Amino acid sequence: MTPFETYKCYLGLKNHFTKPKYDYMKYCGKSRASLESFYRRKDRFWFEKLSRQKDDDEVINFFVSNFVACDDPQSLWIGEIIRNGEGNYTDWQKRTQSLTYVFRQESDSLFSEHKVDEVFDCSKGHPILLKKYLSKDICLETMIIYDRIFGYTKEWDKKLKDPVWESVSIRMRKYSSFIHTDIFKYKKLLKEVVINGN
Repeated sequence: MTPFETYKCYLGLKNHFTKPKYDYMKYCGKSRASLESFYRRKDRFWFEKLSRQKDDDEVINFFVSNFVACDDPQSLWIGEIIRNGEGNYTDWQKRTQSLTYVFRQESDSLFSEHKVDEVFDCSKGHPILLKKYLSKDICLETMIIYDRIFGYTKEWDKKLKDPVWESVSIRMRKYSSFIHTDIFKYKKLLKEVVINGN
């Protein structure tokens, strides 16, 4: 990826994670950026540095991992990503490369303590699953896989009208298209966990 393509990738992913209607996959990361505007930027050397350090897929994954880890993607600046983002990227790689193991561990812990219905029940405020995510006992990838299995976010979106859930819901929705899983494998795994746990 050239420095300019790296810049366009950054803009496309920033739009994806901050604008409700923009979809990086649908628009193939397109943005209105021009080469002239890129060369006028004082921070362009960050993009030059990143384009030398990482190949095309790594650049995308590096940005995704940092936008997902950030509580306010709108304020995330390229200099901050380059200076502090390697840790987020390393954590993300570890998690996604061993996602089956992570999912199994988190599910074992969750369903050894709670019944399935309790975990998703939002009638009394924040559900157990959301609390576990907020306390970092469950990762976002596991939340997304559960949603693919149970489809719980539709009900939560209707019933939970608070900024905490709204920001998590948007983050899940935006991140979901970057998570590629064999859902049948995870369903089978979850069934084993729930049966063995009860």
